[in-house]
Amino acid sequence: MSPARQPSGSAGGRKAARSTPISSPPPTQRRAIAPRAASAKRRAFDPQAFLATIGEGRKFLRLEKKQGIFAQGDPADAVFYLETGKVKLTVVSKTGKEATIGILAEGDFFGEGALAGQALRMGSATAITDCAVLRIDKQAMMEALHRKHEFSDMFVAYLLARNIRYEEDLADQLFNSSEKRLARVLLLLAHFGKEGKPEEVVPKISQEMLAEMVGTTRSRVSFFMNRFRKLGFIKYNGGLQVHSSLLNIVLHD
Repeated sequence: MSPARQPSGSAGGRKAARSTPISSPPPTQRRAIAPRAASAKRRAFDPQAFLATIGEGRKFLRLEKKQGIFAQGDPADAVFYLETGKVKLTVVSKTGKEATIGILAEGDFFGEGALAGQALRMGSATAITDCAVLRIDKQAMMEALHRKHEFSDMFVAYLLARNIRYEEDLADQLFNSSEKRLARVLLLLAHFGKEGKPEEVVPKISQEMLAEMVGTTRSRVSFFMNRFRKLGFIKYNGGLQVHSSLLNIVLHD
């Protein structure tokens, strides 16, 4: 996408995001999904406050649920920073099968492949709740990384943490049962580690989406979700809440 182009509205019936003048909303409390070291860096440095000072090359977007941010095959010419809301990352195979590869929350970057020479998007990004997103042109992002060491340190730590997560996902897919994989996905989505408190994952998250992320069928997800609920590991209360006790499923041999 060129700087003047709005996110694609043609793929999958997506609506174009509304852009507004740069006046970012007040910083929101972040939810950490990265390992502890990366989380500490993100707490020590506020990327949202810094990105509000970089001048040209950024655009603040407000998106509604189900709006597309970018589509697979679009030009990769910007990085995105999620200020509020949740976004899903998906890929579509040559046969047309779609898979959800990740769910992002406040404080996450995405589309960073543009910085590594990626010419076209390898997947799509779609809002799954109302979102506030900052779009940063590739050149503006590169200049910001060179300008502020704290920002570049935080960004590198974030990318390393994400790489570790991908390696864990691969090992999980290769060696763990679908029940353990589902439990791990739910714990990750709930940002497990905040003093054992249950957190809402995504309001009315579909079992189809969970099945895509776990790599199993919807019927298996339904079976395990019912089992987790009966054991008190999860509960439905408008949204889905996950308790730290679900970790027992992941750790059990």
